[in-house]
Amino acid sequence: MTRMSKARTALVIGGGIAGPVAAMALQRAGIEAAVYEAYDTTADGAGGGMTIAPNGQDALDAIGAGDLVRAIGTPVTAMGLRSWTGKDLARFAPPARLPVPQFVWRADLYRAIYDEAERRSVPIHHGKRLTGTTDTGSGITAHFADGTRASADVLIGADGIRSTVRSLIDPAAPWPNYAGLVCFGARLDPSATPSMPSMPSTDGVMYLCFGKRAFFGYQVFDDSSAVWFVNLPHRAPMTVAEAQAIGAEEWMRTLRTAFADDRTPALEMISRTDAGQLLITGPMENMPSVANWTHGRMTLIGDAAHAASSSSGQGASIAAESAVELARCMRDLPYDQAFAAYERLRRPRVERIIKLGARTNSNKTAGPVGRALRDLVMPMAMKLINPEKMAWQFDHHIDWDAKSAPLT
Repeated sequence: MTRMSKARTALVIGGGIAGPVAAMALQRAGIEAAVYEAYDTTADGAGGGMTIAPNGQDALDAIGAGDLVRAIGTPVTAMGLRSWTGKDLARFAPPARLPVPQFVWRADLYRAIYDEAERRSVPIHHGKRLTGTTDTGSGITAHFADGTRASADVLIGADGIRSTVRSLIDPAAPWPNYAGLVCFGARLDPSATPSMPSMPSTDGVMYLCFGKRAFFGYQVFDDSSAVWFVNLPHRAPMTVAEAQAIGAEEWMRTLRTAFADDRTPALEMISRTDAGQLLITGPMENMPSVANWTHGRMTLIGDAAHAASSSSGQGASIAAESAVELARCMRDLPYDQAFAAYERLRRPRVERIIKLGARTNSNKTAGPVGRALRDLVMPMAMKLINPEKMAWQFDHHIDWDAKSAPLT
């Protein structure tokens, strides 16, 4: 293949969520793609919950996969912000003209996307930990730790926030920074505590509570099941393994103490949770801007290129957007022009969303004075904000049929 030819084959490194979505999008664009995942087994049962925003659903709809989310999701009609005293600070939602955000468990989303990729005959290979690449002049070869190789026209890194592909593209590329928060969550099943009265539904509203010592989010669904999650300020950085080594029982005691003074449902919902059901998802991390998304025949998507804090509520959604936009550009342009057009389309948008999430993180770690000012100012500020000014993050449509244009 010459440099000015369109790519016809692709290696996708990373078999989480972004990788299979990218492979399906590439397949739809007429490019043969295979996924290579480092772990030996699937990630069934792993991870907590997330919302798929209207823009994420739109991106998946572009490749005929949006119904996967709506089939497993629970609508989130609005986000309600509350103080530790239980005072309502603000409520916001995407414009009514857009699809309703969907809350999904990561494990359910992973399985739905994985099964759909298999149904579409996308090859997914496990136990393939990338160690290096070779540009052959006419293509690129990936080298794996098990001694095997695979070759294609291009290679796409969808291998997460600690991306190996990113370090191959740019050995000086940054690594994630600790955001000062350790994260937890749980799913509440009313059948697990039949002696306790059911909690009332929040009628589609997910509440986000700025606690006195920690941040608490929750939603109670119509069937009385519920989800809760915590962002706990913690000065010292720690890995997921280090957080899990402390043990669920000890963390449950810490969480009960953190919310002991709050007049929100936090303490009740934590007390209803068996320690065995606690998800210790580990540190929240911020990813500095990645200067180089592309080198030669390699490029990045998803968290490997633009990891948004979970506070943004957009991580999976903008990963899906990038996967679809990259495939659309590669359908229409030689790979070098496609990579450049893709980055031009994506970088300003994703970096704006990342900055918004970082500002939210700073609110979660506010001290006593900052907390008082936030709770005083936020209700007045939200009344002055035109909701349409916030719609940009949700009202983002990818026109799959539109032809990609090269940089001029």
